[in-house]
Amino acid sequence: MPILSQNTFEFFSHSPEQTRRVGIRLGSLLKPGHIICLEGDLGSGKTTLVQGIAQGWGSADRVSSPTFVIMNDYRHPNGQHLYHADAYRLSDSPEDVAILDLPNLLVNGILVLEWAERIKSNLPEENLWIQMRWIAEERRNLTIIPQGETYQELAKKLEILVFGAF
Repeated sequence: MPILSQNTFEFFSHSPEQTRRVGIRLGSLLKPGHIICLEGDLGSGKTTLVQGIAQGWGSADRVSSPTFVIMNDYRHPNGQHLYHADAYRLSDSPEDVAILDLPNLLVNGILVLEWAERIKSNLPEENLWIQMRWIAEERRNLTIIPQGETYQELAKKLEILVFGAF
């Protein structure tokens, strides 16, 4: 029996730059309506990954953690938005999640959500879930879990970009 479920893959990053490059590859694949859920403790590399995602998606905006503002909005030259949110201070209640206004965000934007596990029951069932773990000073473990057909295709494309042709 495999350790990871079908369509799930794992990546070990050996530096912040490598984590950022994985984000760049993922960002190049994202389209409005996509939701990327990041799970991981402090220092696991979530914001570093988002810096790469924003760069690969095409934003020149400076990426910083949205912990205290809940959400940052990064712009693309074509008018689309990448919303970078942090659920650390939210509870898993419909009222708290309503602050994010997910239906309207996803119409013309992408959502990358840090601390997604805190509001998991109020998120769309289909998403790309990324578990991030701190292993050592320069090492991180990323487990990419696609949920739904759209995200299975996205994860397969990402896997090819990260590891090469299969």
